Amino acid sequence: MHLRGAMRIKPIIRLLFIGAMLCISGFAMSQPPTGPQVVSPKVHADKKVTFSYRAPNAKEVILDGQFPPGKVPMVKDSQGIWSVTVGPIKPDIYPYSFRVDGVNVMDPANVDFFPNERFKGSLLDVPGDQPLIHAVRDIPHGAVSYALYPSIEGSTGSVVIYTPPGYDKNKSTKYPVFYLISGTTDTEETFFKVGRTNFILDNLIAEGKAKPMIVVMPYGNPAARIAEQKGLPKPTDLMSRDGDDAVNRAKMFETDLVSKVIPYVEKNYRTLNNRENRAIGGFSRGGGQTLRSAFGNMDKFAWICCYSAYLSTPEMEKTFKHVYENPAKTNKDLKLFWIGVGNEDFLYQDAVKFIDFLKEKKVKHTSLITPGGHTWMNVKTYVTETAQLLFK
Repeated sequence: MHLRGAMRIKPIIRLLFIGAMLCISGFAMSQPPTGPQVVSPKVHADKKVTFSYRAPNAKEVILDGQFPPGKVPMVKDSQGIWSVTVGPIKPDIYPYSFRVDGVNVMDPANVDFFPNERFKGSLLDVPGDQPLIHAVRDIPHGAVSYALYPSIEGSTGSVVIYTPPGYDKNKSTKYPVFYLISGTTDTEETFFKVGRTNFILDNLIAEGKAKPMIVVMPYGNPAARIAEQKGLPKPTDLMSRDGDDAVNRAKMFETDLVSKVIPYVEKNYRTLNNRENRAIGGFSRGGGQTLRSAFGNMDKFAWICCYSAYLSTPEMEKTFKHVYENPAKTNKDLKLFWIGVGNEDFLYQDAVKFIDFLKEKKVKHTSLITPGGHTWMNVKTYVTETAQLLFK
């Protein structure tokens, strides 16, 4: 009886299987063709790189990268794939995008992107023959986490936090903190995803070149976040880096940092809570915020790292006379005052004027002029240099 029942079931299962296959086949035939698979970017052994983008109906596609030669026309093949090979490219991480009939687009074949308030470019990672300082190595790694905190004006702030290798195991150990602020239109993720700060710190700590530290990466535009959460239009971009609007927005960030971010971090992480164990640094707009927040709170920070930024002489004379009128006290209070800028940076001349002002006023500082412009390639260099000096 059992056998005969089984014999009856088999034809039914067979019919169900055939029906299912026909449905799947019909569904597949009804879908538009996906076209050939595109691999992009493709980094070759000689450091040349091939970029590809499928756009059969496009009339023009241009590669636009922050590496030589910059903007390059791409060529379409019979399958509608546009390609170009450039290089060799110096090993590093570079932003790039495609300009398709006048419209900037990300590389859809590449999962690595540049976090930004506006257009999010793609990232090209050209590895070195020997691992670069930001490369992933076979060493102990720290952890990166995202956190929300109660911010100013009833808003909710977001921050990315790096804890060093061993943080979760060494439950009794407390750490110094480096507050690291990204630039205009960047987000709290940019020092992590583009600057690769976590891997830089991992590698320096493993080599004994940097002290284990917590790195806190806040969002530098609380005015935009507050507007978004209240359903209001985003504030327009700043027209000047040292005008009244820039100063007011920097003050808003400073208030958020000092009254909200730092208390949140020191409540929820094992931190050394004194000025000698707090550093602050930032790039571009974040560099200006760094200078204003540090000069306005000399009781909070003993380490200042300014990347591609400056303060004007009129602002120094109006707001921060205490920094230079008693240089002996400033030089004693600051364990490190570091300024870096590229010689092709559009802020180079302003940064040099700021450095010259500090020299004239006998405010002790360290400066580094690098090749290149206002780029995250330079920022990684600055983070690498300063991380080795902090908290020593």
